[in-house]
Amino acid sequence: MRLVFATNNQYKLEEVQEAVASNFEILSLREVAGDVDIEETGTLLEENAKIKAMYVVDNHQMNCFADDTGLEIEALNGAPGVYSARYAGEDCSFDDNMNKVLEEMKGVDNRGATFKTVIHLVIDGNEHVFKGEVKGSITREKQGEKGFGYDPIFKPEGYDKTFAELSLDEKNRISHRGIATRKLIAFLNDYKQ
Repeated sequence: MRLVFATNNQYKLEEVQEAVASNFEILSLREVAGDVDIEETGTLLEENAKIKAMYVVDNHQMNCFADDTGLEIEALNGAPGVYSARYAGEDCSFDDNMNKVLEEMKGVDNRGATFKTVIHLVIDGNEHVFKGEVKGSITREKQGEKGFGYDPIFKPEGYDKTFAELSLDEKNRISHRGIATRKLIAFLNDYKQ
């Protein structure tokens, strides 16, 4: 069965392609829709994941899944949340976003934060949602060179390293995206076509 992952992030695509059963062919958004940029207009991670998945279903009539991820910081009333990717502005970089968070967190003692991922799957006309989250804290400065996004300033609970200091295998075992992706893959690998 062909299944579209509504992403152009090659790393995420390869991760799923490698883990899912061979009876699924996972295609990228670019392979199906070209260089389209699906506008994320939702105010919740669940809404944005659904918007992206339904875009493919509605426009290309193919089974599809999509994800959305957000970092929720307690002292910032849950921000950046659904706006994590563009927290410092529309064309901002990962560094811009991290710098904004670190600036807003100066002098703040409560460093608690939660990373969340939501995956929305539409398969044979049915919708399924898979979630993953990991609690942790925001560091006072960037630490580590690996990963992407907020990884250099997020330290998961029970670890003395940030996501950016962990190996990819270590990070994937405990990360929000890893948890949600494993739930999706388990569902697909048991799926009766």
